[in-house]
Amino acid sequence: MTTTPPVPLPVTGVAASLSPTTRAILWMGLALVSFSAVAIAGREAGRVLPASELVFWRSLVGIAVIGGIYIRQGQRSEGPATTVLPQHMARALVHFAAQYAWLYALMLMPLAELFALEFTAPLWVAILAPLFLGERLTRWRIVAALLGFGGAVVVAEPGLLSGDNHLAASTGTLFAVASAVGFACSIILTKRLTRVDPALRILFWMQVLQAIIAAVVLGWGGLTRGNWPFVAGWTTSPAVWGLILAFGIAGLSAHYALTRAIGLVDAIIVAPMDFLRLPLIAIVGALFYGEVLRPNVALGAAVVIAANAINIVADRRARQHAKT
Repeated sequence: MTTTPPVPLPVTGVAASLSPTTRAILWMGLALVSFSAVAIAGREAGRVLPASELVFWRSLVGIAVIGGIYIRQGQRSEGPATTVLPQHMARALVHFAAQYAWLYALMLMPLAELFALEFTAPLWVAILAPLFLGERLTRWRIVAALLGFGGAVVVAEPGLLSGDNHLAASTGTLFAVASAVGFACSIILTKRLTRVDPALRILFWMQVLQAIIAAVVLGWGGLTRGNWPFVAGWTTSPAVWGLILAFGIAGLSAHYALTRAIGLVDAIIVAPMDFLRLPLIAIVGALFYGEVLRPNVALGAAVVIAANAINIVADRRARQHAKT
C-alpha cells in the first residue's frame, strides 16, 4: 500500500520570509517553554498522583483539545484517519515508557540533573537516525556521541556513587537515562511519521493510544491490588486538577511544536535546540525548590551541549560543502 505525504500547511505573512531552519528554531522556542512548564506541573501533581494516572489524565486533556480543534476546523481539516496506525502504536508505546520513566525520575532528583541527562537524547538520535531514517553517521557525529556520553557520566556520578539518599539518587539516574533513550526513539519514530501524517494527526493518535495504554496499566494495577483505578484523580483537589490541566496543555503544546520543528529539518538538527531549558530549569529549581546546581552537573551539561554543538556545526558545514 502506498501512502501520500502530508500537504504542508501554507506559510503566510512574516513566516513566509523565514527559512525552514529559522521556523524550526521558533517552534523549538515554544517547545522549550512548554517542556519547562511540564516539569513544574508534573512534579507538583506527581506528589498526589502516580505516574501512570498522570499520563492518563494528560492524554484525556490532549484528546479534548485536539478533538475541539478538529470540530472547529470541520471540513477544512484533514481529519484523524491514518494509514499507518501500527507506526503510531509503536511511537505511543515507546513514548509512554519514556514519559513514565521521566516522571518517576522527576520525583527523585533535582530538575537540572534530570534535564542534563535528558539532553543525551539527541546523541542517541545521532546514533539511531542513520539506522532508521537514512541520515548520515559521520565521523564528527561519532565524536559528538562519545563526548556527550562522557558528559552524561559526569552528571550521573553523584547519583551513582554518593549522596545522602544513595538508593533514590541512583534509581532516579537510571530512570532518567532510560527516558532519554526512549525519547530519542520517539523522535526517530516521529520523524518517520511526519513523512506520512501531519503534526496534529500524529499528536491525536499519541494521546488516544497513550490513554488506552495508561488505562490498561492502571486497571491491571488496581485489579492486582484489589482497588479501583483512577480513584486518586477523581478525589483530588481543584488545585491538583489545575496542575493536571496545565500538565496536559503544556505537554500538548510542547509535542506539537516539536513535531512541527522535526517536519522542517533533520531530526539530528532539531533535537539539540532546546538546551536553553537547562539554565531555565536550574533557575526554577533554585527559586522554588531550593535546589543547588552542583559543579559536576554544570560541567557535565556543558560537555553534553558542546557535543551537540559539534553535531550542528559539522552538519551545517557538510550541507554547505554539498551545495558547492
